[in-house]
Amino acid sequence: MASKHKSSTSGPSRAGSVGSRLREAATTGRVVLLIVAVLALVFVFENTRHVTIRIIGPEVSAPLWLALAAMLVIGWLLGRFVTVRRR
Repeated sequence: MASKHKSSTSGPSRAGSVGSRLREAATTGRVVLLIVAVLALVFVFENTRHVTIRIIGPEVSAPLWLALAAMLVIGWLLGRFVTVRRR
């Protein structure tokens, strides 16, 4: 027996709904976030060599990207601390 299968697509209206869903999904914020994420991955893969960091006495060896990311977080935390203390 041959099964009767109806297609649920109806041509142009389906293509229009896909295009509108794509426009809704691709907001400016999401596009910027995607670009920043790709740049972050490129940064990580370009800076994989190990560096030696001397902190007061001990020496620490870590990938360059990790050392820079740690400094970013420390700087952000210090900035938050200063702005919260001003209020």
